[in-house]
Amino acid sequence: MIMKLFSTSSRSRERFLEAILQSAIEYAIISMDLDGLVTNWNEGARRILGWEEAEIIGKSAAVIFTQEDLQAGIVHREMAAALAQGHGNDERWHVRKDGSRFWASGQMMALTSDDDEVEGFVKILRDHTEQRKNEERQHVLMHELSHRMKNTLTVVQAITSQSFRNANSLEEAEQAISARINAYAKAHDILLQENWLGTTMATIVEATAVNLGLETSGRIRASGPVVELGPQAALCFSLVLHELAINAHKYGALSVDTGTVKIEWSVRHAAGDERLSFIWQEVGGPAVETPNKKGFGTRLVSSSLSAFGEVSLDYVPTGLILRLDAPLQKLRYKNLIVELGTSSPEQKPLPESKRRHPI
Repeated sequence: MIMKLFSTSSRSRERFLEAILQSAIEYAIISMDLDGLVTNWNEGARRILGWEEAEIIGKSAAVIFTQEDLQAGIVHREMAAALAQGHGNDERWHVRKDGSRFWASGQMMALTSDDDEVEGFVKILRDHTEQRKNEERQHVLMHELSHRMKNTLTVVQAITSQSFRNANSLEEAEQAISARINAYAKAHDILLQENWLGTTMATIVEATAVNLGLETSGRIRASGPVVELGPQAALCFSLVLHELAINAHKYGALSVDTGTVKIEWSVRHAAGDERLSFIWQEVGGPAVETPNKKGFGTRLVSSSLSAFGEVSLDYVPTGLILRLDAPLQKLRYKNLIVELGTSSPEQKPLPESKRRHPI
């Protein structure tokens, strides 16, 4: 019946094709003459590109291309490809009436007369902006995942290596490695709950107390305002606080019933910059002496926290004191790799009787 309709009325055929053209609202279908001036503009083109048909007819179709593509001669390349090969593929950013950009894919084809004379071109494109953004997000996520995996493996490798170098036995090394990796894994769990956007200082401190079973003992007293930490800073603090807590439990304030640990942090404004002051202070424990050699904890503090700010370790007789002064901006957003420091293979662990605050 359709063929009969076409054969009896060319006008009916034109109306039928026009209806198809206008109903393809997901596609911008644009015809132009040999000079690139728009001769037809369907409903899909209006919806996707923003111009009304009356606004764009007779105007150059170049307005839908970016300035970069115009300078690179993309329009002429597409026309040349359409003439030579029958079509010119299109996969790039385009411009709407309001100046916004969108990613589109499509083709440009030559329009010919009944005598095979080229009369113009037709450009068909579809908005694939969301698909393009999804692909870009996926690429970024894969890159970030690769970065995190490499970072994690580097930290685990350093933990394993340093734990073996500072242990007196395989059993001691195994326990140390297990505890350190567990603390690192708990920090990852916290970050995953927050979509890896970061967490608060209070959350990391609380996790340290929980890992040691001291969350309700009152032995670890923490206070400070809400301070957001970026992922790398959160991981760094998790490892450092774990080392400090283990050291305090073995040799410091937490090794006796009367000792406590005070963890305090505050934020101050200095020259238009917000800075964090963080203090770990042990009180009520055994008398402290400066260690003869640096242990794993000292290297960890020096090489990781110092990446964010100024760090000091004071071995005062009344108890170990750690201080950190760092810009908040760096703690929140800087994507730094936690480096745990190294020691020479020749370094031997001290006998147990000579160890004093091996951190």
